[in-house]
Amino acid sequence: MNHGLQRYFPTIRTRGEVLADISENPKLLARYQSWNPEQQELFLDYCTGQKGVKVLYDPVFKEILNPEATPERVEELLSLLLDQKVRILHVLSPDSPRMRDVHSLVILDLVVELEGGRIVNLEVQRMGYRFPGQRAACYSADLLLRQYQRVHSQKGKSFSYRDIQKVCTIVLYDRSPEVFHQFPEDYRHHFSQQSDTGLEMDLLQEYWFVPLDIFREILHNVGIRGPLEAWLTFLGTDDPETIETRINAYPAFRPYYQEIYDLCRNTERVMEMFSKELQELDQNTVQYMIDEMQETLEEQKRLLAQSQEIREQQQDTIRQQQDTIDHQRKQLKEQADAFQQEIRHLKALLDEKR
Repeated sequence: MNHGLQRYFPTIRTRGEVLADISENPKLLARYQSWNPEQQELFLDYCTGQKGVKVLYDPVFKEILNPEATPERVEELLSLLLDQKVRILHVLSPDSPRMRDVHSLVILDLVVELEGGRIVNLEVQRMGYRFPGQRAACYSADLLLRQYQRVHSQKGKSFSYRDIQKVCTIVLYDRSPEVFHQFPEDYRHHFSQQSDTGLEMDLLQEYWFVPLDIFREILHNVGIRGPLEAWLTFLGTDDPETIETRINAYPAFRPYYQEIYDLCRNTERVMEMFSKELQELDQNTVQYMIDEMQETLEEQKRLLAQSQEIREQQQDTIRQQQDTIDHQRKQLKEQADAFQQEIRHLKALLDEKR
């Protein structure tokens, strides 16, 4: 038992209590025994406070950051991420039939309409390689299209494209794509469309990318430096000592953790959540291996084509050199023939004088 966390959250159960609860239910016991020993220990660590529960687990994230039940929490997080005060007017359906038809993986996560009409999609990605820039652009385009259809339907003939408001796509990466690691000092990246001449036009689409793995490295070196970093620490770290430090410095987060550990008392629900995460991790791992093999194959093809091009260039050079040698040999032969002819002519003149 992590006694530090138990001081703050007395509802945390002991290892024996959790195992007893599992043993009394054959269904739960069968699920527990289907896990390997490492997975079993990890589950028990979560339930007993030896490790903090990962807030980025989808059920936990949606339990704590539910814009309908606790909009003030989502508003606070969005305000800090966007550097401006926001208020949620509506929670929009995250499902998009048009995007599902294109690709089953493209399903928006948390979508809200802010005061003023702006739409924000907050997307959490455990494995960053599954959410490249192209996918973010597709999400953003879908947000625009859905807004256009809704506003056009509402306004009818009075519709104007100036009625369309900005769409913001925010992506939180637990493990970010490799490209972000080229900027180890930055954990928040803002993108917007700009011209190369300075001309300004409102092109509506903005993006924020937050690599939490890079943030954790920065946090390890400098600690929490403000409310946004306190939120990112809450979302991205599960170290008990860090949790204790955070709730001492920012006590507003204590109720959030209390809700998480209350959730952990529902053994069946938390086991189902954990099983889904293990399944998704397996799928992600397989997909990651496929993607890596595909990238390796593409790289090998590129190197092969490059090698072929080099060989062709070398062959062209050899042919050019051979042509030069042949030309030089021809010139030398012509010169030698001319010398021989001149020598014969001189010999003939010498013979005549004799």
